[in-house]
Amino acid sequence: MKLAILETGAPPEGLEVTFGTYPDMFRALLGTETATSFNVMAGELPDRPEDFAAYVITGSSAGVYEDHPWIEPLKAFLVSARGKAALVGVCFGHQIMAEAFGGQVVKSSKGWCVGLHGYEVQALEPWMDSDRPIHVAASHQDQVIKAPPGARVIASSAFTPFGMLAYDDQPAISIQLHPEFDPAYAKALIEARRGSRYTDVQADTAIASYAGDNDAARVGQWIKAFLAQAVPET
Repeated sequence: MKLAILETGAPPEGLEVTFGTYPDMFRALLGTETATSFNVMAGELPDRPEDFAAYVITGSSAGVYEDHPWIEPLKAFLVSARGKAALVGVCFGHQIMAEAFGGQVVKSSKGWCVGLHGYEVQALEPWMDSDRPIHVAASHQDQVIKAPPGARVIASSAFTPFGMLAYDDQPAISIQLHPEFDPAYAKALIEARRGSRYTDVQADTAIASYAGDNDAARVGQWIKAFLAQAVPET
């Protein structure tokens, strides 16, 4: 499959040296070393959505509502890709897809969701292995609060009601959680933000949560199965 990764964020500089870039993390999760990456923050996008069979949109420290020069071109590209390529959005990618297709994202008054976070499966999709709950890394304050037309919730929590969406009008799914985060990276990221974004109590609680079972690999398999279904090999 010809897959592209739309890179919309980067790890803190010190962590990137140790853990790699976000495209590196997705290549490892999906087992696709040949995936091409585009630095959307630097203005890079494919010439045409048809150039690739599928796109993964990464996480970012940016907000979809912020005035960055690359936000609107990315939204326009996603709209142009509707029905022409499969889409998978993660964290910021989940949010920018929702905004591009008519949903709504805000900075939540609930505050930060950080650490290993659980979702209940609301709808068992053909590419899922079961409807058992998932527990995957979370790192967000922004949230989707209105699903776009044609999208439905397939996994969620009380904290994140629109946690995972499937689009019935195009081959597209998105999730607020971070299946690409290795636990070591997730904990290092929390430490890097201790005292700035998170209090000590929040940081300690989040780090301790990674002692629990982690379904990142399972969700990675979901994404691979979805892409295989959405873009059959020819």
